[in-house]
Amino acid sequence: MTVDRRNFLLGGVAAAAHVGMATALPETKIQAAAHRNKPNIILYHSDQFRWDFLGANGLNSSTRTPNLDAMAARGKNFTHAITNQPVCAPSRSVLLTSRFATETGVWRNGLSLNHELPTIATELRKAGYTANYIGKWHLTANSGAAKDETGFVKPEHRGGFQDLWEASNVLEFTTHPYEGTIYSGDGSEIKFKDEYRVDFLTDRAERFLRQKQEKPFFLMISQLEPHQQNDMNRMVGPNGSAARFINAHVPQDLRNFPGDWHQQLPDYYGAIESIDASVGRLRKVLQEESLAENTIFVFLSDHGCHFMTRNQEYKRSTHNSSLRVPLIIDGPGFEGAQQVPELVGMTDIAPTLLQAAGVPVPESWKGRSLMPLLNDASAREMWPNQQLVQISESMTGRAICTRDWTYCVADPTGATGQPDSTNYHEYQMYDQRNDPYELVNLAGRKEYRHVADELRGQLVKLMADAGEAAPKIADAKLYP
Repeated sequence: MTVDRRNFLLGGVAAAAHVGMATALPETKIQAAAHRNKPNIILYHSDQFRWDFLGANGLNSSTRTPNLDAMAARGKNFTHAITNQPVCAPSRSVLLTSRFATETGVWRNGLSLNHELPTIATELRKAGYTANYIGKWHLTANSGAAKDETGFVKPEHRGGFQDLWEASNVLEFTTHPYEGTIYSGDGSEIKFKDEYRVDFLTDRAERFLRQKQEKPFFLMISQLEPHQQNDMNRMVGPNGSAARFINAHVPQDLRNFPGDWHQQLPDYYGAIESIDASVGRLRKVLQEESLAENTIFVFLSDHGCHFMTRNQEYKRSTHNSSLRVPLIIDGPGFEGAQQVPELVGMTDIAPTLLQAAGVPVPESWKGRSLMPLLNDASAREMWPNQQLVQISESMTGRAICTRDWTYCVADPTGATGQPDSTNYHEYQMYDQRNDPYELVNLAGRKEYRHVADELRGQLVKLMADAGEAAPKIADAKLYP
């Protein structure tokens, strides 16, 4: 690190006003009191973090996540959370808008979020919050050629995050694991060198949290790790960390397939460990600044990672390794250890947080608040346990996930340059009860025809609810 961390964090805090902060009108004492009663919200987003690498989920004997495990032991651990679009930018668009990727304008990477849509940031700001962002954005069109496309993001393209802004549109283009540049709200460069990227972004978040907050705040921290560094074509853990994981646990869904997990898992484990340490640092700051009791802390990821076992890269498939993500929520309204087994989606996060903050949820949003699942047995019984998944880039596909089944259809032409299709063929079907590692594809098996027909009807309904045209879906013909 090029500057002393303590001096960086503590020096000049009073002068470190939020870059780009909108000038607020004077508030009455009543308004100020109302703001103080609203919970702060931190949304900590880790890129490509598999759900089974969270120690609290009990499936990985090698992963080291003591701080996240402690969160799960205090709050709510949603053990069957999935992404509705398993690739970086589309998943983020779904998270922020509670709409499906075909509705947000970001059905694949490299496109811009529809700035007319309400987001969790716009709605919280209407309710008196500041909306602050640190890290990877990935929701502005980019070609990899120009600063305003890969790094600096104009205010109108920030999805309502109009207060503190310290980010890069495509963080993996403007940074490497131990050096790089992000951009402030006015476009000034914020550089780091000789410090691991996770720690640098954590420094920026700690700096924000140690400042005096006049209003309740919403802070989103978007880390790149454990995602691969694209131009190095590999995951990169902190220096020396991979050696500690050289013989670590190999998840059962990877063991029977070719891929690059042999080479990548040690660094992946190291990056996971660094994310956990970052969460621990920020939880400690919240305690020291007397913010912990009134701050909702959310940890999640945009998608998982299958290490090239299911296609030619790391996600973009309908397998659990791509779809299932960690989701822990701790803080006001989420106190008390509870594992929540219902199937929930990325569309459900924003409505949940608005309800927890006492903020109206836009009628156009497609997700459901998860709060009824915490203490209402009847709500749990009535929960639909169905999620629509849209696939792009690797194929044009759709899937329905239930607690028992995953059923996927794909455009048979192999077309990938389109947001949707009206012509699909059955492609994959997995029995989640008897084959949780998805080793046997049952699509086309005549003994499962009645199950496939039922899932097809449910999928078509979910697609209609997402605003898609009614498709034709042909039976799989691989088996007699």
